[in-house]
Amino acid sequence: QVQLVESGGGLVQAGGSLRLSCAASGLTFSDYAMGWIRQAPGKEREFVAFITRSGGGPGYADSVKGRFTISRDNAKSTVYLQMNSLKPEDTDVYYCAASPNYGLLVLAMQYDYWGQGTQVTVSS
Repeated sequence: QVQLVESGGGLVQAGGSLRLSCAASGLTFSDYAMGWIRQAPGKEREFVAFITRSGGGPGYADSVKGRFTISRDNAKSTVYLQMNSLKPEDTDVYYCAASPNYGLLVLAMQYDYWGQGTQVTVSS
């Protein structure tokens, strides 16, 4: 049974930082590209970042480029999202997801497994 468990969300003031973690189990972690996707209530899911199996070629949404950094530790089966210079518009539930696909993984439909999400709230 595949499980992705996010942690690290919370309440932070604008300009602050948070580091999200996502621990995977039940799959061969290095066989999957990983991504972070966020969603606010009543809104569409929004791609945030992805990283390839080996940790290369990260891709970011324009809205987070230069502020967020995705990384992974295959030995720990964990993917991270370092979020700096947070803005109120970054307030969302953040999901990590695993994809068996290749290429630009910017669509939710490209991911097979999802975590339960962690809430990030940025106050102004």
